[in-house]
Amino acid sequence: QEQLVESGGGLVQPGNSLTLSCVASGRTLEMYVRGWFRQAPGKEREFVAALSWNGVSTTYADSVKGRFTISKDTAKNTMYLQMSSLKPEDTAVYYCAAIGRRFWSISGARDQTNYNYWGQGTQVTVSS
Repeated sequence: QEQLVESGGGLVQPGNSLTLSCVASGRTLEMYVRGWFRQAPGKEREFVAALSWNGVSTTYADSVKGRFTISKDTAKNTMYLQMSSLKPEDTAVYYCAAIGRRFWSISGARDQTNYNYWGQGTQVTVSS
């Protein structure tokens, strides 16, 4: 059974950094596109960043561009989200997700309806 498990969330002060991890298991070779989404209290879930598992392509939401970096360790089947210069508005539950088919388009990677595998989420709170 395919599974995505996030870790690394927590409480951090504004301006500091935090790295999230997402470990995949099951038929992971089918998870060709993997991404991060977040949902703040009272708001809809939104796209954060995504990458193609061959490492060729990445895309970021404008709100995190230049502050967040998405990366992967293929050997560990793990995806990361390095977050720096965190702001209170980055507070949310962060979810990792995967698309179980071979494709890539920036618009498609940003569309959560394309993702068919989801983790349970990890809370990130940015507060002084």
